[in-house]
Amino acid sequence: MLKKFFFRERNQSFEEMVKEAKKGYVPEHIAIIMDGNGRWAKRKAMPRIAGHHEGMKVVRKITKFANEMGVKVLTLYAFSTENWKRPKQEVDFLMKLPQEFLGTFLPELVEENVQVRLIGHEQGLPTHTRAAIKKAMDDTKDNTGLILNFALNYGSRDEMVYAIRNLVTASKEENLHPQEITEELVSSYLMTKNLPDPDLLIRTSGEIRISNFMLWQIAYTELWFTDVFWPDFTEEHLLEAILNFQKRGRRFGGV
Repeated sequence: MLKKFFFRERNQSFEEMVKEAKKGYVPEHIAIIMDGNGRWAKRKAMPRIAGHHEGMKVVRKITKFANEMGVKVLTLYAFSTENWKRPKQEVDFLMKLPQEFLGTFLPELVEENVQVRLIGHEQGLPTHTRAAIKKAMDDTKDNTGLILNFALNYGSRDEMVYAIRNLVTASKEENLHPQEITEELVSSYLMTKNLPDPDLLIRTSGEIRISNFMLWQIAYTELWFTDVFWPDFTEEHLLEAILNFQKRGRRFGGV
């Protein structure tokens, strides 16, 4: 209903609004906290894993639409360092999803010039999960279109601790003076060192918090929250977020 109201209110079709959005500045990097799979399933009297499986299908269509819109980087918060606390059955299922998703979607990613990347601690993942991700990264490494960046076994505080440890080690080896440590240098030790900071962060499901996601990188990111559960998130919702983003004035601390 919200989606229909949004388009009716503007008296434009979806295709017309896509054209309008492409005339403006499309966020170069969109990050999404994909939340609400479990609650979506519960409302339908289904097991939580059914929600995760449905959410995987949404990843496919949102990736395709982001690529169509000209987004350069799409970072998806797939599994946090805190998610290991969930029931073992659910964790085991989540660890199988990359294998299923990439196994079926990989040829399409290659064809559409999408490059798969990963941020997070790969060594903490099961062998089959690592193998699926490695194959996807290897097969798409030469692609030059959208970067589909999965945050898997990722936590922002953990990332910063990891970066600080490596920076301290490098500082000792290179005899780096404390005054030489800059924001740019710190950023170069983060897992996102080769990516621009997000322009837009989206969180689904009605929760209004960041949940340990890219805390350094989102210093000046525009935030957009929706009550829609991730399995119900559509191309229209992403377009709505982009159009909302385009109305905002980004001053980065200036006037």
